[in-house]
Amino acid sequence: MAEITLVAETGRPRGSAASRRLRHAGRVPAVVYGHGMEPLAVSVGARDLRTALLHGSNQVLTLEVGKDRHMVLARQLQRHPVRHAVSHVDFQVVRSGEVVSAEVPIVLVGTASQVEMARGVVEHVLSTLTVRTTPSQIPSEIKADVSALEVGGAIRVRDLLLPEGVTADVDPDEAVVIATVTRAAEAATAVGTEGEGGEAAEPADAEEA
Repeated sequence: MAEITLVAETGRPRGSAASRRLRHAGRVPAVVYGHGMEPLAVSVGARDLRTALLHGSNQVLTLEVGKDRHMVLARQLQRHPVRHAVSHVDFQVVRSGEVVSAEVPIVLVGTASQVEMARGVVEHVLSTLTVRTTPSQIPSEIKADVSALEVGGAIRVRDLLLPEGVTADVDPDEAVVIATVTRAAEAATAVGTEGEGGEAAEPADAEEA
């Protein structure tokens, strides 16, 4: 994995007004913490941060703070409610061999043909998975294959294929994806059943007449 370096400036003034001025100047307020160091207020270039996080927030970064270099993960990214630009970020200092926790997006792959034929719907109920592994082994995404899914079925955390050295930090029985019948399909089935019953009753009425 290529090393991605961010340069942080220290001496960032605190307060909402000061943070707004920083953002207008193209910088993002941030805090560096971890491994016994006192939380340090810094700022990083907004464009540099966007580039650094192109591969996701679990990208391992090298943060230069003065003469110090820290291996960090971006945590607690706060975003503007409209523009969605990062407005604040925490950088957690990590070590290469330590086990850390990370939120990894779950991506659905394949086509749930059997569900579609039954006029059902695939519900993605768990969009991210909390995992534990070393910083360099954090996957960018975890895939859930829905190809074999049937109506009434589910893919659970225990069914996910995780990379070697990566473990899930949630209940293995928690549902990731479920397949259900839509209300429209249920209504169509009910109408069809009633229609079949009505057609079956007509010959008997004719004989009685």
